[in-house]
Amino acid sequence: MHEVSSAQIVLAILIAFVIASPARACCMVGNRFFPATLNVDDPCVTDELALPGITGFKNGDQPSAQELDISGDYEKTITENFGFSIAEDWIHLNIPRDGSHSGFDDLATGFKYQFVRDAKGELDMSVSLDVDWGETGSSTVGAAPFTTLTPTVFAGKGFGFLPETMEFFKPFAVTAQVGYSIPTEFSTTVVDQHGGLVTTAPNPQFLVWGGSLQYSMPYLKSSVQDLNLPAFVNQLFPLVEAKLSTPVANFSRGESTTGTINPGIIYVTKKYQFGVEAILPINRASGDGVGVIGQFDLYLDDIFPKSVGRPLFAPQQPAGQ
Repeated sequence: MHEVSSAQIVLAILIAFVIASPARACCMVGNRFFPATLNVDDPCVTDELALPGITGFKNGDQPSAQELDISGDYEKTITENFGFSIAEDWIHLNIPRDGSHSGFDDLATGFKYQFVRDAKGELDMSVSLDVDWGETGSSTVGAAPFTTLTPTVFAGKGFGFLPETMEFFKPFAVTAQVGYSIPTEFSTTVVDQHGGLVTTAPNPQFLVWGGSLQYSMPYLKSSVQDLNLPAFVNQLFPLVEAKLSTPVANFSRGESTTGTINPGIIYVTKKYQFGVEAILPINRASGDGVGVIGQFDLYLDDIFPKSVGRPLFAPQQPAGQ
């Protein structure tokens, strides 16, 4: 079967996910906080608004185009452990010998269910279905004419289990994600408007994977040892992210794993965070040279805990609370 009914799959996943068990908003598990990383998603269901995210780099085209992406991402809890997200990117390309092109990428939505929150083990796990809706963006910036479904598993694990002899390693944590990207159409046919030539190219299926290694200065101060560092330093998360994509089915010869390594830092307060990272492509097909990404994130569950920051179907609180 070459085509999949995306609407039917999304509906089935929603029905399965909405059966929820109690959990808390914000990506806290025990004493461990997982910030919203810039390239791979955190393992929690939250109420957050990332606006804007700004990315500048030279992409992997031949020749490379200078690309600027401006993005927005809104995450909303439906129940305590089931949430919805919507994201959009505006893309500007400066292509050698072809001028400038601008437009929106395909609209992206996600449906996420958090099924593990182990406070003692500092472990979070969740699953999601991410949907990139075909024909909602501009073909001039590479938006796909078909919908893509990506079921994904997320995990986050803190190193608080380490012995006291390794206390300064306890602030470390790792996150990981593994997804499988499935186009709803087997191939794409393109007609050359000038020569009338018709070409058909396969739509590959990809393994989308990555993660982060992060060091929590807030955890160091609160759960290991207060070194009397400046307040600003105590709110930092130095980290390295990696986001990679490997073709696994229905692809042409010569295609390989692409992706980036992203060292950077995130500054976190009680109500917002700001992060900046370098973009280091792993090969020429992933990009050309070093880029940069910055993102501002608002914690709506802390800013508006009694209104837009709480789940739509939150448990009833006892009278007087």
